[in-house]
Amino acid sequence: MDKLLWVAMSGAKENFHSLAVRSNNLANANTTGFKADFENSRSMSVFADAYPSRAFAMDERPGYNMSGGDMETTDRDLDVALQGDGFIAVNDSDGNEAYTRMGSFMIGADGVLRTQSGLDVLDENGSQIILPPLLEAVHISDDGVISGRPQGADSNVIENYQRIKLVKSDDYKNIEKGYDGLFRQRDGTSLAQDESVKVRSGMLEASNVNPVEELTSLIRIQRQYDTTVKLIDEANQMDQAQDRLLSYQ
Repeated sequence: MDKLLWVAMSGAKENFHSLAVRSNNLANANTTGFKADFENSRSMSVFADAYPSRAFAMDERPGYNMSGGDMETTDRDLDVALQGDGFIAVNDSDGNEAYTRMGSFMIGADGVLRTQSGLDVLDENGSQIILPPLLEAVHISDDGVISGRPQGADSNVIENYQRIKLVKSDDYKNIEKGYDGLFRQRDGTSLAQDESVKVRSGMLEASNVNPVEELTSLIRIQRQYDTTVKLIDEANQMDQAQDRLLSYQ
């Protein structure tokens, strides 16, 4: 009896975790550079002083779908899409180095290059990228070098500024995705500039979320939850029937 109730209750609880993962994927189906989270279920034994005769369900986020999203042409000078593997280095909200695939930038009033969400983009030395606020004819080369013409300068005057830090990990097992959508090294170290990482200017990478798959997964999770609730109700009915039998003795 208690085995049935234990498994059913833990399963219902973990269904909410699966629902959160799939719902977050679906909510970011139109988020530039977003990478979908995987969701996995498995049984875990309860180890104690006695023999492990109890098990419970556990849902986890074992990894991320790192496949590339579709390339969308924007023809905007400050939009870039990564070609193949790699990340763009940014400062997170705590001022620590993190990595993203979101390549839509803007130049703030202070001249700092930031993502559309307000994160500072880093150069190859890990510093802020500071540009003239009224820069004209901005161009980002395939290796991340930012160039442009200062306002008022001759049309043939093009200056090179800083270079965007482009990185790549040889082992995605050492990369983890935070709740803010940014990627980081699990050991807390920073990745070095990788010359093999290239970008394409005037384009953005779309989310790699498959909305149909996420919707069908939400339906599956809901059905699993309904099944566990029925099992809990069945366990309650069996318990009541057992109590009635004992009361007759």
